[in-house]
Amino acid sequence: MQPNDNERISRLRVPDADALPEDIAAQFDQMRAKPGFVPNVYRAYTLRPQQLRGFMALYDSIMMDDSGLSKAEREMIAVAVSAQNHCFYCLTSHGAVLRVRSKDAVLSDTIAANYRAADLAPRQRAMLDFAVKITRASDTCSDEDIDALRGHGFSDEDIMDIIQTAAFFNYSNRVASALELRPNREYHSMARNQT
Repeated sequence: MQPNDNERISRLRVPDADALPEDIAAQFDQMRAKPGFVPNVYRAYTLRPQQLRGFMALYDSIMMDDSGLSKAEREMIAVAVSAQNHCFYCLTSHGAVLRVRSKDAVLSDTIAANYRAADLAPRQRAMLDFAVKITRASDTCSDEDIDALRGHGFSDEDIMDIIQTAAFFNYSNRVASALELRPNREYHSMARNQT
C-alpha cells in the first residue's frame, strides 16, 4: 500500500519524494521493495537529509550488527523503553517488528503493555529492568547493575548494546513524540496471526 501523500505523518512539513537526494531516494526504493513501504520516521527525517543519514547509520549499527543480543531482544528493549515514554510511533512500529522477530504476538503486546507481565527468561527480564532504569533514572545506574547483568551472562559488549539500544530509543521516542509521528498503517497488521 502506498502512503497517501496528503496524510499527515508529522507536525512539520515532509519533503516531496521527488526532491530527495539521490542516495536517500535509492534507499527508499530498496525499502519499497522490502519491507514494502518507507517507514514514516524516515520520511519525516528527510527535512534534514544529513540527520536522516546519521539516524539510519546509528539505527542499523545498534539494531542490525552482530551482537550477543538477538535482534528480537533488541526489539524488546525498543518496545519496553517506548512504553515507558508513551511513544505511539515506536510502540506501534517496533511492536510489529518484535512480533515478526519473536514470532510471538502475545509477547510483543505484553511487553508493550507491561514488560513485567511478559513470559521472559531471567536474563531478558534483567536486560529490560536495566533498559527501563536507564529510561527512568539513568543517573542511578550503578556498578551493581552491571555486575548483575554480568551474572546473567552478558558480556561488556552486550551491556554496551543494552545501553546504546535504550539510549537510542529514548532519543528516538522524544523526536517522534515531539513531531507527533504517525506510524505506517502496515505496522498494525504485521505478524498478527502468530501465537
